[in-house]
Amino acid sequence: MSDGIGLLLIGLLLGALVTFLVWKLKGKSSKSIVHESSHTVVEGIRKVFKVVLVEGVFNELYNYEETKKLFGFLPSTKRALVIIEAKVLVGYDFSKCEWEADEQTRKIKLVSFPDPEILSIEPDYKYYNFDEGMFNLLNRDDLTRIQSNGKKQVELAALKSDLPRMAAEQMRTMLTEVVQAKQWQLEDAHKIDAGPRRLLNRKV
Repeated sequence: MSDGIGLLLIGLLLGALVTFLVWKLKGKSSKSIVHESSHTVVEGIRKVFKVVLVEGVFNELYNYEETKKLFGFLPSTKRALVIIEAKVLVGYDFSKCEWEADEQTRKIKLVSFPDPEILSIEPDYKYYNFDEGMFNLLNRDDLTRIQSNGKKQVELAALKSDLPRMAAEQMRTMLTEVVQAKQWQLEDAHKIDAGPRRLLNRKV
């Protein structure tokens, strides 16, 4: 009788041990191991003096379409309609500005003044109406091309908008007030106003 009880206890212990080992193995197999790494490379650091003067928000509609012919005669077209909402910042890079100061007459003469430029574009893409051909599917390269072309469209629209003119007006007012506050005079301020006109006449 005692031998039977001993064997039963041994069997229960072995069963419990097997159950514990199986549970541990399952727990280990369900855990995922993630390895992450990051490498930052600083290529160059330089001082800049850029001033943002105006901000604009643009909503651009961009339509992408490409058709390929299978075996030279069977057309297959893919399309994508994208709405681009972008915040555009326009201002000046003062490293491109040249001026001369005459301390005797207390005058500052603008020798050369840069055109207003887009300092930042922050786009947000919303995709609508994806339409793929049976043998012509949208891929990652297409999406990259759509985003690049869409951002370029926003840039062109911003340069042809009132933002450059408004930036020039802000810059002229700011420089005049700063110079006059020091009891100086600003000469050739009209060169600031010429920048937006050059942008309109420029072929982009």
